[in-house]
Order: sequence, then C-alpha cells, then structure tokens
Amino acid sequence: MIESLLAYGWWVGALCIVLGFVALVKGADWLVDGASAIAKRFGISDLVIGLTVVAFGTSMPEFVVNMVSVAEGSTDLALTNILGSNIINTFVILGLTALVYPIASQKRSRDFDIPMSIIAGLFVLVFVAVQLPFGEDGKGVGRIGGVILLLLFCYFLYNTFRHAKDHPSELPSDEGQSTKKITLRRAICLILGGLVGLVVGGELIVKSAVDLATRMGVSEAIIGLTIVALGTSLPELATSVIAAAKHNSDIALGNVFGSNIFNVFFVLATSATVRPLPAYEGIELDAVMAALGSIIVWLAVKTNDQRMIQRWAGALLLLVYGGYLTYRLMNV
Repeated sequence: MIESLLAYGWWVGALCIVLGFVALVKGADWLVDGASAIAKRFGISDLVIGLTVVAFGTSMPEFVVNMVSVAEGSTDLALTNILGSNIINTFVILGLTALVYPIASQKRSRDFDIPMSIIAGLFVLVFVAVQLPFGEDGKGVGRIGGVILLLLFCYFLYNTFRHAKDHPSELPSDEGQSTKKITLRRAICLILGGLVGLVVGGELIVKSAVDLATRMGVSEAIIGLTIVALGTSLPELATSVIAAAKHNSDIALGNVFGSNIFNVFFVLATSATVRPLPAYEGIELDAVMAALGSIIVWLAVKTNDQRMIQRWAGALLLLVYGGYLTYRLMNV
C-alpha cells in the first residue's frame, strides 16, 4: 500500500513523512495516557509511572522508527535516527531554549545526567571507530555492544529510582493526576489506538524516508540525520521552547538529557541486539558531535555561579550545529 502511494512522486513521500510523524507523536501520547491510567488503577505509584511509563513513552517515536528500520534492513537510518536526535536535542533544542530564556540546572543533571549523556556518545564512538575483539566482523554497534549499552541502561534506571526515592521533592507534584479521570475502557482504547498509530507512523516514516533518499540521490544517513531525527525530536522541541517562554526552562535540561540517555542506552542498544548496526561513512563525526554537545553544556553550567546555560551558550550551540550540518551536507 505505502509503496504504491510513493510511486506517485516525491511530494507524496514528503506528505507521508509528515503524516507519519503526526501518527507517531499522537500514538505515543495515547499510549502513555492509557498505560498511565491502567498503572494508576493497579495502585502503582506516581514515581514508578513517571520513571517508567512516561519516560519510555517519550522515547517511543525513536524506538518504533528504529525497530521498523531494523526490520526493513535500513540500519543506517536506525543509527542516524538516534545520533541525529541526540545532536538536535542538545544543539538545537537547548540552543533555542537558552536563547528564549536561560536554562537553570539541578545538581542531579550536572553530576549524573549530563555525564551519562557524554558517556553514551563516547561509547558509540568507540564501537564505530575501533574494531573490538568481540568476535563480530566490521565496525559498528553489534550485539555485544548492544548488550553492554543495555547493562549501562540498567545502571541508569537503578540510579534514577534510588535518587527519586531519596529526593521526592524534586518530582513534579502533579505527576499522574491527569490519568485519574480516564475509565478502564477508554484507557484500553488509548493503548490500542496508540500502538496502531506508532506502527503506522513508523512504517510511513521509514519507507518514505528511504524512497525520498533514493529519489534525491543522497544516503539514508543524511535523511536520518536531518528529516527523521528532527521529526522524532519535535515533541521535546515544542515542550522546551514553550516552557522557556513561560520562564520554566529548567525542565528542558532533564527532558533533553533523559531523552539522550534513553535513545542510546535503550533504543540503540535494543536495535543493535536485534540486528547488528554496521558503521556508515561519516559516523565518527556524528558520534563525536553527540558527545560534544553534552560536553559544551556541561562546561556551560559548570563555569558560572548561577549554574545556568546562558544565552551566549545557546548561541554557541546553534552556531556549532550550523557549521556541522553545513559540512555534512557539503560532503554528501
């Protein structure tokens, strides 16, 4: 069905990508609402709901796109979706948010979340740049690498749960309140509708992105780094910029680095465990950028007494991203 639609021209493919993102984002939203409501009915605490259902739900767009990409054999798209999303999260979302209003940081973000995001980028860089002695051919993120990343993800979850229990005052006071009025029937319908939206959206995006790359004569990696990565990062972008406009920009830092950590240690790790992801041309630079963004942010919040990402740092992030994107597009 999708293949027959794409035969009508590139504009149909572009429209399918847009529709895919709408289905993907809405599907993730419905899935989170439905799952949270059911978890609430079973007496699961707001803390657990926030750290599991909601956190996993915000990474569903990247996860579904990656699973479809792996199933279709488009491994370049699976890698660039994650690296591109993390790059856009850090350089573009935090850059724009800081320009609107300086971003405050909590001690937890400075001491754990940002360093974990740096480690995530460095691990990917090691996997794709060095031939590791794990019995896997070629460079890239193989199954052993995926397992290593999943173990780090387990450590991240353990540390996050422990911190949340020790510091309950840092949790949002209204977490999970919106789920109380949802009936069981509606919750089930939301979950089913969300799953359908995720699957349909993922199929539309991956098939249309591959078709668009072929028609434009560019690699899947470029499409993944730009169109697909930006689309899967749109929810974080909208949330962070709107929050900054309301002078609540401090939530942006946790959202962005939480998403970055989930993307690498869970989504990319799961993808590589299902099917090894070989390195593509230029992936070393992309992995460096994924780590560099977090390093710049960490230095920005550590070098001022307010522990904030000031407007100058936001401008720097956007300038660095602009230079990187220009270089990547000129060397297709």
